[in-house]
Amino acid sequence: MKRILIFSITYHPFIGGAEVALKELTDRFPSDEYEFHMVTLRNNARLPKEETLGNVRVHRIGLSTRAPRPEDLARMPLQLNKYLYQFMAAAEAERLHRKFQFDGVWAMMAHAAGIPAGIFKARHPEVPYLLTLQEGDPPEHIERIARPVWPLFVQGFRRADELQAISSFLLAWGKRMGFSGEGEVIPNGVDAKRFAMALPPQQVAHARERLQKKDDEVLLVTTSRLVHKNGIDTVIKALALMPSSVRFIVYGIGVEEEKLRSLAKEKGVESRVSFLGHLSHEELPEALAACDIFVRPSRSEGMGNSFIEAMAAGLPVIATQEGGIADFLFDETRNPEREPTGWAVNPDAPEQIAAAVKDILARPEHAAGIVAHARTLATTRYDWDRIADEMRALFAKTFA
Repeated sequence: MKRILIFSITYHPFIGGAEVALKELTDRFPSDEYEFHMVTLRNNARLPKEETLGNVRVHRIGLSTRAPRPEDLARMPLQLNKYLYQFMAAAEAERLHRKFQFDGVWAMMAHAAGIPAGIFKARHPEVPYLLTLQEGDPPEHIERIARPVWPLFVQGFRRADELQAISSFLLAWGKRMGFSGEGEVIPNGVDAKRFAMALPPQQVAHARERLQKKDDEVLLVTTSRLVHKNGIDTVIKALALMPSSVRFIVYGIGVEEEKLRSLAKEKGVESRVSFLGHLSHEELPEALAACDIFVRPSRSEGMGNSFIEAMAAGLPVIATQEGGIADFLFDETRNPEREPTGWAVNPDAPEQIAAAVKDILARPEHAAGIVAHARTLATTRYDWDRIADEMRALFAKTFA
């Protein structure tokens, strides 16, 4: 049995793309082949400092407060944790290694976990080190905030024995940062079968009633953090260019919520934008089924599970092709060599979003064909079982 130490700045119950990936993958690895340990932040004082979740023994460190909300992680004192983690995690890894003698280390994202993993690798060069790139923020932003610890940040890439990225975009970034090997693109997955499953018509009808959807209305929907990179402001600007029968449903929380509400008021579409807050992953299939078009014109994206979930759910998808989105969002005009899977727009181009919505509504049969291609891609390439098989092969190579 191989003992693997995972570095991840957050984990359950704090949920994001990286945390979901870790849970989905480790749950699919045979417990008689791999024993996983994880060093992560505690944040919530009610969480135990150590517990087993699924196939992972979780060791929590750092500052904590009672019952913090997701937005509290970006405020003092918990804001300090993302800086302290890089060094506290390295120290905790040393303590745990003396006790468990790990056969490998796995860092989930370079901008936090790569630093303690690189420090550990420098002290224990015989222990193989796998770096996974899951970053969603623009590399330029990540590099800027890493400047105070730049030598350690770079070593997190250079000392990696293997590099796995969730998109071609992130793999290229990893090589620019100093990883000297070939690396592999293994994307995140989604529970494609669950999102693709047809819900009972009555359940969908009730979901639409809760949204107060009228028969002649078209509901655009997004599921995302309310931050600048996700381009929610661009959709609000586009709404002003569309008929009043088009509404925008926003699921998510974030630092830009008040700014976005003010923009909707300024553009005269306040009554057509519904900010519905955080939505659990279990509620997502029903929420998507109640709407008509998924839209998220990201300014940067490592990959973007939300797009794949919407494709699996059978919604037309409007998105940019920034970062990792270009790996799966193919436009019939911009990518004539590929089967189209969505409608591509430029960042900060509200008029293009309005035109894409108009095209989807004007040509329903054509749109249905694109949606079918997208669903096939989502349910074949991005199923978690397939992704887990690819990761197991990478583990076998890295931690032989």
